[in-house]
Amino acid sequence: MPRGRPSTTTTTTTTPLKRPLSPPAKSNLTPPSRQSKRLKSSPIPTTSKSATTKTTPKKSQFFKHDSTRGSESESEIEAEASGYEDEDVSASEVSSPPASESEEEEDEYVSSEEDQKKPRKRTKVALKKTGTANGVVAKTAKAIVEKGKELWRPGVKTDLAPGEEVFIRLPKAREDGGVKYQEGVIHPNTMLFLGDLAKNNEREWLKMHDADYRQSKKDFDSFVEKMTEKLVEIDETIPELPPKDLTFRIYRDIRFSSDPTPYKTHFSAAWSRTGRKGPYAAYYLQIKPSGSFLGGGLWCPEAAPLSLMRRAIDRRSENLKAVLLEPGMRKEFLGGIGKGEEGKAVKAFIGQNQENALKTKPKGYDADNPNLPLLRLRNYTLGRKLKDEDVIGPKAPEKIAGLMRALMPSLI
Repeated sequence: MPRGRPSTTTTTTTTPLKRPLSPPAKSNLTPPSRQSKRLKSSPIPTTSKSATTKTTPKKSQFFKHDSTRGSESESEIEAEASGYEDEDVSASEVSSPPASESEEEEDEYVSSEEDQKKPRKRTKVALKKTGTANGVVAKTAKAIVEKGKELWRPGVKTDLAPGEEVFIRLPKAREDGGVKYQEGVIHPNTMLFLGDLAKNNEREWLKMHDADYRQSKKDFDSFVEKMTEKLVEIDETIPELPPKDLTFRIYRDIRFSSDPTPYKTHFSAAWSRTGRKGPYAAYYLQIKPSGSFLGGGLWCPEAAPLSLMRRAIDRRSENLKAVLLEPGMRKEFLGGIGKGEEGKAVKAFIGQNQENALKTKPKGYDADNPNLPLLRLRNYTLGRKLKDEDVIGPKAPEKIAGLMRALMPSLI
């Protein structure tokens, strides 16, 4: 052996082969790369492992199983091993309801659509029809005409079957009856409407006869406009205002009244230096069947104007007495008393204003004041009733204008 580097003996150690471990159990979760495209696009979140993994029950050694059932198919075993088809199937089971349920829901949807498209059964009953219409008995049509049983009244029974309806035509405005409407003239239909309103003073009735009301109100406004033109010529203190500033509303204030009827049964208007409102003496006109009225003066004034009126009477009572002795005043408003009958004129004037007069003397005046009967008054007005023929017709504006001329001295 040559000299040099000492040799080393290499010893090879052989490691004995060990038994290979069993491969790790395959996870039932499908890798993302193998997930179903349908499952990815589905809005339903991916189910958990416990929800998607199929658990095969172990066979019990104490019970015998049915041999006819057989073993699981090959496809089921493959699906259990991979987990791919398993998740796909489970997702489809979650996302889509059972066929029977979807069919039932679809049937219900179709039926609701058919119900909406299906027209409702409607019944029209004419006002003058007394026979039956689509199963509606004759007494339903009769109830339209009977007093107190009109179909527009709440609570009236119609004897209609479910789904049937009654349509009531709104009455049109009353026909003119051969007498044409004229500007500035009260038409007979206006008085007829007020008479009907007095018999049917209800909101439902006026709503059904709104056309008659509007036609009558327009007729009265035209008359008020005509009277304003004439009154401006008689009394220069009266301004020319539109009818809306002169006429009163038809609605009653029932807050403190024992009478529950909602409407006045007349049309009325007032003319003063400020229209229908204000502290000044005014001309007043009211039209109503067998109850029209014309008057003027100071009606229910406030404390300040009333105090001024009493002071004027106390100091210069002869001025008021002179007005009462005017020929037109005596003839038209004081019952036609004779000339120079001052005592009768004053007594007649007090009689017209006695309704709310004081029982005792007013504050600040002596009990032996000679003008005490006049000082006790709270109203200082004169008026008279009008017949229907004084209001209706083309001659009515001139007739009423003449009465206003005779009334003018008491308002200045």
